[in-house]
Amino acid sequence: MAYTPIEDHAVIGNLHTLALVNLSGSIDFLCLPRFDSPSVFGKILDDKKGGCFTFFCEDEDIRYKQLYLPGTNILLTRYLSKTGIAEVTDFMPIANAEQDFAIYRRLKGVYGDHQIRVDIKPRFDYARQTCRVEKRPDGTGYLMHDPAGEQPTLLLLTSADLEIKEDGLEGMISLRHGENMDFLLTLAEGERHEPDFMPAFKKCRDFWSSWSSRCNYDGPWKEEVLRSVLTLKLLTSKRFGSTVAAGTFGLPETIGGERNWDYRYTWIRDSAFTMYAFLRLGYTEEAEAFMVWIQDKCMDSLQLMYGVDGRKDLEEISLDHLEGYKQSQPVRIGNGAYDQTQMDIYGELIDTIYLYNESGGSITREFWGEISVMVDFVIENWRTKDHGIWEVRSGKQRFLHSTVCCWVALDRAMTIGDDRSLPYPLEKWRTVRDEIYEEIYDGFWNEDLQAYPQFLGSETLDASALLMPLLRFVSSKEPRWLKTFEQIEKKLTADVLVFRYKQEDGATDGLEGEESSFTICSFWYAECLARIGRIDEATIVMQKLLGYGNHVGLFSEEIGIHGEQLGNFPQAFSHLSLISAAFQIDKQTRNTNACAR
Repeated sequence: MAYTPIEDHAVIGNLHTLALVNLSGSIDFLCLPRFDSPSVFGKILDDKKGGCFTFFCEDEDIRYKQLYLPGTNILLTRYLSKTGIAEVTDFMPIANAEQDFAIYRRLKGVYGDHQIRVDIKPRFDYARQTCRVEKRPDGTGYLMHDPAGEQPTLLLLTSADLEIKEDGLEGMISLRHGENMDFLLTLAEGERHEPDFMPAFKKCRDFWSSWSSRCNYDGPWKEEVLRSVLTLKLLTSKRFGSTVAAGTFGLPETIGGERNWDYRYTWIRDSAFTMYAFLRLGYTEEAEAFMVWIQDKCMDSLQLMYGVDGRKDLEEISLDHLEGYKQSQPVRIGNGAYDQTQMDIYGELIDTIYLYNESGGSITREFWGEISVMVDFVIENWRTKDHGIWEVRSGKQRFLHSTVCCWVALDRAMTIGDDRSLPYPLEKWRTVRDEIYEEIYDGFWNEDLQAYPQFLGSETLDASALLMPLLRFVSSKEPRWLKTFEQIEKKLTADVLVFRYKQEDGATDGLEGEESSFTICSFWYAECLARIGRIDEATIVMQKLLGYGNHVGLFSEEIGIHGEQLGNFPQAFSHLSLISAAFQIDKQTRNTNACAR
């Protein structure tokens, strides 16, 4: 079967869900009504059974171009052929309510005449259901029903004459020079959206342009940073304030391998880093909304990840009826890591609260009490073995990154308390913080490896050690950390690409097969180069890394050995680390230039 490469997609969204649109104009992925709902279109996971909303230009010798309107998430897909030029404009209006969904699609004959084939095949409930289609009695559109009645009925409004098939709609459009043909896919219930394209287009464009104008970054790679924060915004729920780790599920980290996870959930770690990116760029409202979600859903008993709405049970199951992207099985929904022990999340969350406080956010007495309870938990449990930042399924260890983050939890909480003059047991907290520091600095150090290893007593390198100066645990000039950096650079890099760890070097995560380079680690590498003063190298590494992004500047989770993008898409981790690296390289460059003057 012919699968469109992961990187040959762009994304549109309404802050409740998102859709993947490929280079030829096919919507290959969409879940309704929100990110972690069942899919309606899933062609990217099963070329035959997954379902899609396809425009296919029948012109000869066709080439495709795809781009976003600047500062927006409005997508243009162009068909360039001997006949001329045709164009598709795709966008989703920003929805105020979760059940308020629409995709506007305009076919435009820019130059010449074209034949466009339309194929619309919803496949409800992760393609476990087909669809039942009927024409509306007034003849103004088509209703597409979930036969099981579990998902909302879709309404297609268009003046195109389409043929009702057993499992969808088909038709051929003769698109002439200067003509437009509009399609509005929405929900039958309520009919909140008018079919007129231009008013909806203008409102959507105004929203994104206004939101983008608030970005305060003015350094190098400004366009890439803006595209990244626009992508992070698309991964953020307007209703709940939570963010998802990625827009998709089941896309493989290795073709044909078993590392195929569901990332449509709210990881505390990923969300904390995302809020850091938002705060750096001046987007305080997003951080405030996330803090409300945290206080409402998580402070009583923190776990690794949640549903977008805060639900805690994310049972992992396999969709055996789906072939998987390029025959990569199993295709999983839910995520079995949700109940893992992960000590790092306490530090990452409290670090985000610290940054929120630094930006002027409110720390109420009640909130401080909840933070203090969290700190007390860290004090009692910082030596607890866990599954680490990478959520290994091979058993618990005393992971370096987790222990560093326990130190971060205490250090940042003390800073918040001092800044706000809030009560806390100074001697107790400081004693444990310093005890954690000493154990890491001396106890974790591996003299034979000449590095801080993946976990206590390990002989394995792990790229998460790159975070030690980023979290301010050590100076970027600390000799032991510089030796660790040297070993990572020597053993875990392939030019500018960085692997999390190497199975061949003794790492084990409980899964079969090798994985590809990890994009977030690659951007950490670029940032670390800047921090240690190798600014020219950092700039080159950054520029080369950006070259691995796709045609519209999006990144998935990993970059394969053939340069292809792998894993779920688009990936928040990748984009937030891009922002952090650009920010740090710009900062170090400005500091160096200032000193030179």
